[in-house]
Amino acid sequence: MLILTSAVNTDVLPALALLSHGTRVIPASADQLITAPDSDVILVDARTNLAAAKSLCQVLRSTGLSVPLLLVITEGGLAAVSPDWGVDDVVLDTAGPAEVDARMRLNAGRVSRNEPSPTIRAAGVVIDEASYSAKVHGKPLDLTFKEFELLRFLAAHPSRVFTREQLLSEVWGYDYFGGTRTVDVHVRRLRAKLGDQESLIGTVRNVGYRFNVHEDKDERVPHPIRD
Repeated sequence: MLILTSAVNTDVLPALALLSHGTRVIPASADQLITAPDSDVILVDARTNLAAAKSLCQVLRSTGLSVPLLLVITEGGLAAVSPDWGVDDVVLDTAGPAEVDARMRLNAGRVSRNEPSPTIRAAGVVIDEASYSAKVHGKPLDLTFKEFELLRFLAAHPSRVFTREQLLSEVWGYDYFGGTRTVDVHVRRLRAKLGDQESLIGTVRNVGYRFNVHEDKDERVPHPIRD
């Protein structure tokens, strides 16, 4: 399992020391998952900074996370957690090993039964969420993390228009302090990499952007994975 935390030299969940699960601790940042090993469960440390933990959980969920996302929290912080955090479950930092093990097993089982396809296909674009790779008509795209996330999000909601503010929240996260110009810059770069398929990212004047779906004989119905 992966533990995302900003704490230094502290046990996020002491009960794990009494269990046989392999763990790896990485900094509490979504981009750290790019190079992180595969994991059955992700734990986010929310013991000391609820706002940062909430933002991180929302960003992780928006990336199409396919493994259980559990929040490690103090009893005093429970009242702040709500469905919009996007977590599968919460576990107190004082929980015993039996409870921790049960929560991880039950959530892993639930996710495996309901796990969607990790691939998005729409208008000739194929996005593999598991490997963070994308192709357009079979040609691999060399995308940065945010370019990939932007393309993934738009392609998962074909024809739906998003404002720049919405894209900032969904792709960059609620704690991002940059302006909406960031969205325009990434759209321009993404279009350049799409080449002659740049029109897939459409502009709706005075509103924002959308993923344009072009019907063809091979793919008349896009396959958005989640809405």
